[in-house]
Amino acid sequence: MDGGAPILDDGFPAERLFSQGYSYTYDDVIFLPHYIDFPTDAVTLSTKLSRRVALATPCVSSPMDTVTESSMAAAMASLGAIGIIHSNTPAPNQADLVRLAKSHKIPFNHELIFKSPSDTILSGYDFSDSPCIFVTESGTEKSKLLGTVKKSDWLESELDKDARVSDHMIKSSVTLPSSYTFQDVAGYLAKNELDVVPLVKNFGEDGDRIVNCVTSEDVERIQGFPKLGLPSLGPDGKFLVGASIGTRESDKERLEHLVKAGVNVVVLDSSQGNSIYQIEMIKYAKNMYPELDLIGGNVVTQYQAQNLIQAGVDGLRVGMGSGSICTTQEVCAVGRGQAAAVYKVASIAAQSGVPVIADGGISNSGHIVKALTLGASTVMMGSFLAGSNEAPGTYEYQGDRRVKKYRGMGSLEAMTKGSDARYLGDKAKLKIAQGVVGAVADKGSVLKLVPYTMQAVKQGFQDLGASSVQSAHDLLRSGVLRLEVRTGAAQVEGGIHGLVSYEKKSF
Repeated sequence: MDGGAPILDDGFPAERLFSQGYSYTYDDVIFLPHYIDFPTDAVTLSTKLSRRVALATPCVSSPMDTVTESSMAAAMASLGAIGIIHSNTPAPNQADLVRLAKSHKIPFNHELIFKSPSDTILSGYDFSDSPCIFVTESGTEKSKLLGTVKKSDWLESELDKDARVSDHMIKSSVTLPSSYTFQDVAGYLAKNELDVVPLVKNFGEDGDRIVNCVTSEDVERIQGFPKLGLPSLGPDGKFLVGASIGTRESDKERLEHLVKAGVNVVVLDSSQGNSIYQIEMIKYAKNMYPELDLIGGNVVTQYQAQNLIQAGVDGLRVGMGSGSICTTQEVCAVGRGQAAAVYKVASIAAQSGVPVIADGGISNSGHIVKALTLGASTVMMGSFLAGSNEAPGTYEYQGDRRVKKYRGMGSLEAMTKGSDARYLGDKAKLKIAQGVVGAVADKGSVLKLVPYTMQAVKQGFQDLGASSVQSAHDLLRSGVLRLEVRTGAAQVEGGIHGLVSYEKKSF
């Protein structure tokens, strides 16, 4: 391309497009393609989550109780991303989830079930999603391991309801340190022809405790996934893990628990972050733990963002009412289209060097491309990751579809667990829902979903002529990248249409 040729006036620069008084969301706008002079593999998506926390993959799992607990956090960190563990649980429990996610280098966590030799197994549901039950002397995680009961072995004699755990147990005391890498554990299983091996960590006075397990099926499954890139590791060599807190007085104690557990970044979890409660919590946290990065939000306007930046946040979470299970805009008549919110907030945050997280509204790789190009440094996802193997909960069937529960933190169901503080409603006599409870389809493992999605994002960046997240931001702010608004007919045309039937596979 002739570097001296003038840029033709085609489309609109972002500054002009987002100054027309319309609240645009991702599907409303489309980028015009630019110039390609590099291969897809040359695109790098490394970025900043906050001022001092860097990621190789610009993805963040949302702090929702049906999205992020220890298994999701470990998986996201193994992919170069990060998970934010929800606060809809007592503070010691949340701190334990942080410790568990950071306690090993395996990219997933199995739910661990413990029983004593004299216990009975009433049904296959006792195994939950675990491949086996661990048998210990007292039936707790803190006592001596005696052996395991594999679900497949128990199912063969399921009719014997009176049988004790000891009748099905395979005696074994073999364990491996949780510090072993996945490759080390896989090699050990193969060499010793074992089906499962528990991983243990020493907790000082509490002694060794089983924190995870790996099965031969895990090895076969994960070896078929795309190769893992650079993981997200802290200075101590452990997985990067984030956690959320609220803005109440009790959250100061929660914050202390999380810091002691080794949390790497904390997200202040409020649906409307521009409040005296959040600003006071920001000042308290930065005073008590100045080396801990703190992400504020949620915000959707430059005024909101400026207030939190001045209070001292290291990152901003952008979005209000854009999530698939959120009804805030419908119930409260406040919010903003997500594309407009990300662009406006990122424009003011960039002046202070504060990274922006685009939270909500992500349902495909194109939305991620748009969010990152409009100024976000990372994208936070809830429904996109819900339903995966690593998300909390048990699979159910709706007809012939395998699904997992997914609920908004503003749903009445979640509020009964404590999330009403997020909506400043924990003191209110009447509870008003700002979210719903639903179900999402089984998405398999995020260890496969995220790498394929990021490859699609790289292809989008290539079409834009942007070889990095920073390059995309520069092209947008310079006016080189242009956008247009899509009519309803254009949106239909841009999707699948005109077919009698079709099968859609993303990868």
